[in-house]
Amino acid sequence: MLRRLVCVLLSVLLVFASVSALAAQPKPITTIPWDELPATFDGQHHYLLLCIDQWKEGARPADAPPPVNKENGMRRDYYGNTDGMVLLTLDTRSHRIMLTSFIRDALIAKPSSTEDSQKIGRINYVYNDYGPEALCKVISEHIGVRIEKYILFNFSQIQEIISYLGGVDIEINGEEIAYLNRYRVPERSVVSLDGKYDVYRSAACPPGVYHFSGHSAVLYMRIRKAGGGGDFMRTQRVRTVLSTLADKCRVMTWEQAQDLANNIMDNNNMTNLNLEEVLQAAEYAYGLRDCTIEELRIPPNGAAHAINFANMDAQELDWEACRAAMADFLQNSFLVIDDDED
Repeated sequence: MLRRLVCVLLSVLLVFASVSALAAQPKPITTIPWDELPATFDGQHHYLLLCIDQWKEGARPADAPPPVNKENGMRRDYYGNTDGMVLLTLDTRSHRIMLTSFIRDALIAKPSSTEDSQKIGRINYVYNDYGPEALCKVISEHIGVRIEKYILFNFSQIQEIISYLGGVDIEINGEEIAYLNRYRVPERSVVSLDGKYDVYRSAACPPGVYHFSGHSAVLYMRIRKAGGGGDFMRTQRVRTVLSTLADKCRVMTWEQAQDLANNIMDNNNMTNLNLEEVLQAAEYAYGLRDCTIEELRIPPNGAAHAINFANMDAQELDWEACRAAMADFLQNSFLVIDDDED
């Protein structure tokens, strides 16, 4: 009798384990093939801004195969993962600047997928495993927007660009102050605008607006486990820094804008933009310097749920809802133009 009871219990446990394992399997992902993507809207120019989770790592070799451990065949993070992914859209037709950020743990169909076998992984691993062009294509096919141009940075390069612009002023709360206080290094600086409080000297600083050095701004953008929201709030912090930097650029002269373009060309890991194209982008941005910066996060609210996949925390996205949100975000340009004309 006892043996029978044990067998029944083991059977039940196996059933629950099987159900749990099945529940952890993400649904198949529907994408739009590259050659079926719609044409880019007239006047809109897309630039994918990427940052790897490394301070000093150089560019991934163009001909590098997916890095794996020869002993167990598991992937290796040789070149860094793109924990920062923001699409900058400059719309010269309707006078808009748009920032679209992507959460790093979103599940996507990997470039190695075939019609018969879809392989799923996290979006922030694509660059390390396949390169930046592959990441442009993956994002394009998942959100329904053709993206061809990219600039990739490491943390040190982002730090240098922010420092070149004189740092940023950001409003922070108590949990963010306590988090930053853990990184007490002399060259870092987070000081209240009146000069009374220094976050790196005391975690008891009051919430408010503080001036960040380049290095500290990078640390702020990395915050994930303070203040709630996880990776969703981290993408918000990235957009906050980028929007703040853009606001500083509003008062630039054209000569200063050109100098900034040159600084960006000197401080990036890799890009498929040449200097002429970067200066063209600077000219677009300079012409839009007085417009309000609009923001979108992929996924939008309600279009993702947490999942444990391959022993990793990840987010399963409703990519159809993401594409709809992206299309609505970009197509508002035409509504603006139509309203103005009427």
